[in-house]
Amino acid sequence: MPKPLIDSALIARFAAITGAGNALTAPADIAPHLIELRGLYQGESPLVLRPGSTAEVSAILRLAYEEDIAVVPQGGNTGLVGGQSPRPGKGEIVLSLSRMNRVRSLDPVGQTMIAEAGLVLAQAQAAAADQGLLFPLSLGSEGSCQIGGNLSSNAGGTAVLAYGNMRQLCLGLEVVLPDGEIWDGLRALKKDNTGYDLRDLFIGAEGTLGVITAAVLKLFPAPRGHETIFAGVDTPDTALRLFRLAQDYCGPSLTGFELMPRIGIEFTTRHIEGARDPLGGPHPWYVLIDISSGQSQDAARAMLEGLFVAADAQGLIRDAAAAETEAQRQAFWRLRESMSMAQRPEGGSIKHDVSVPVAKVPEFLARADRAVLQAMPAARIVAFGHMGDGNIHYNISQPLGDDTPAFLARWKEMNRIVHAIVLELNGSISAEHGIGQLKRDELAAIRSPVEMALMRRIKQAFDPRGIMNPGKVVA
Repeated sequence: MPKPLIDSALIARFAAITGAGNALTAPADIAPHLIELRGLYQGESPLVLRPGSTAEVSAILRLAYEEDIAVVPQGGNTGLVGGQSPRPGKGEIVLSLSRMNRVRSLDPVGQTMIAEAGLVLAQAQAAAADQGLLFPLSLGSEGSCQIGGNLSSNAGGTAVLAYGNMRQLCLGLEVVLPDGEIWDGLRALKKDNTGYDLRDLFIGAEGTLGVITAAVLKLFPAPRGHETIFAGVDTPDTALRLFRLAQDYCGPSLTGFELMPRIGIEFTTRHIEGARDPLGGPHPWYVLIDISSGQSQDAARAMLEGLFVAADAQGLIRDAAAAETEAQRQAFWRLRESMSMAQRPEGGSIKHDVSVPVAKVPEFLARADRAVLQAMPAARIVAFGHMGDGNIHYNISQPLGDDTPAFLARWKEMNRIVHAIVLELNGSISAEHGIGQLKRDELAAIRSPVEMALMRRIKQAFDPRGIMNPGKVVA
């Protein structure tokens, strides 16, 4: 088991690997790496290391392995389940990948990019766009989250409907194992059926099996036509019917379908500077639809018009606005992507990142609302998310005038209520945020003994000394 403490002599040995300037020991320098976005976990660490190469990562892990020092890999520190946070009193060191931020190569013919783990997602998107290509992963945190963290959490985002999550967007990996050995799996092959798929073990493992240092990312042709629609609808069931219609009319050109409640729009327009409701009056629910055409803008517009005519004939849309400019399109998406942040000024918020079969989304929302309001009648429910893939961020804002600590003390109670319904519908308690510390014990309670035993055996096989991000995912 890892040692709980690390002395100054050992710190000096680690610092010799990265150089003193990239071995942070001052509390003020370490502090930004210890607090996660929601403030749920306040970590402790005596040392933050910022390697500049895979060789340096290898040397750090080799030394940590020899000395039984626990290592917590960290990307942009945007995770929401405490997977990137060092635990208090454990002497865990933080391994920040932020300096490893190069695009090593980009192949426009094969439509692949080799990106280092510390590359910011927005920079990966820009590098692809410079070649007339698209890297489709899109998140609200894309200006700060990093590719390594995206892979380690198997990030999803708003384009999963058309392109899949990070597991589908990655062809190969470079990984440093807990003992410092380097696995070079940077193969840009779309067909490679040679044994166990080691890549998929590390994607979504949250740094518990090794450190991802680089990846081969899949790119796509940039759309030649784009339409974005913001529409008001009556109910989630209406939104589901509209989604099915959009699938029929747009097929693979349907690249996004988001669901939002009225209260979420009110919070966002109230607290996010420059945000405004695109429609003339309030509606109970809203959808944001993205259509991308590989042919032309005219083709995208034709799909939009056909969808509008059919939706109007079926009475599915109460009102709608189509983005006429790129600025309008971004404004529409800003409403959706700012919805979590807009809850903060309203007080405490109990979060759920869940998924259910797409056809079950309306049932889940109705049942969860009834159960939550029965337990907490004044709760303000802000349920929104990626309806096209069944991922709903079911967030509960505290009742007006409620005591925030008292409200947040009911976090586990609310989790039990919501997650019980999710599981009854054959859903998942973590759609895209991961397990980390927040859901580790709950994972063990809901997975079968066989599944948990297999996961623990994999962990033991890769990390027999338990130095890689201990206390996360599996105990």
